[in-house]
Amino acid sequence: LVPSGVCNALSLEIKASPKVRAFVGEQVSLKCSFKSSSPITESLTVDWTYRPLTGGQMETIFHYQSVPYPTTVGKFKDRISWVGNVAKGDASVAIQSPVMSDNGTFICSVKNPPDVYHNIPQTTLIVTERGLSFQLTSAVLLSILVFLPSVIVVVLLLVRMGRKFGVLKEKKKSGCKKSSIEVSDEPEHTETDNCLRKLRNWCLNCV
Repeated sequence: LVPSGVCNALSLEIKASPKVRAFVGEQVSLKCSFKSSSPITESLTVDWTYRPLTGGQMETIFHYQSVPYPTTVGKFKDRISWVGNVAKGDASVAIQSPVMSDNGTFICSVKNPPDVYHNIPQTTLIVTERGLSFQLTSAVLLSILVFLPSVIVVVLLLVRMGRKFGVLKEKKKSGCKKSSIEVSDEPEHTETDNCLRKLRNWCLNCV
């Protein structure tokens, strides 16, 4: 039989996102939630530790016990804040103005005596420049410039055919016997020419 005290000591579960992506200069939240079998008291503590991707010792960058105690030294000074709510099992923090050198491993640790033993989930933070996520290669840009005009022309032709079919159908209902040759195509031609002219100018500007 397992003593009941051991069961209570192990009944604290922590969950955290395994990977978080962020952009340089834009605030990012590091989510951490926990479940404890014991009532939440003032003895509950939350600690966030950090190790850079280059390796090295883990360093404590945030501590919470009734009130938040962000680090006053190191790279996260004045940049880490408390956004959690222990009453709801939330031990999340936020990092302001992240930079790529912040990339590394973050660990959220919660202790709520007598629940002090728990799993140790790790969160890997990956900070990148926002522009890198939206860059188009020359091949992709060339494909767009080649195929987009063709698609637009096909759509315009389908619209034109649909309009002509509608006109003929209305003429037939009204009893008119005019053939499709007698239906003026000038508006459609004008509209198509204008669209193609705008598209050509847009493509030239892109190049």
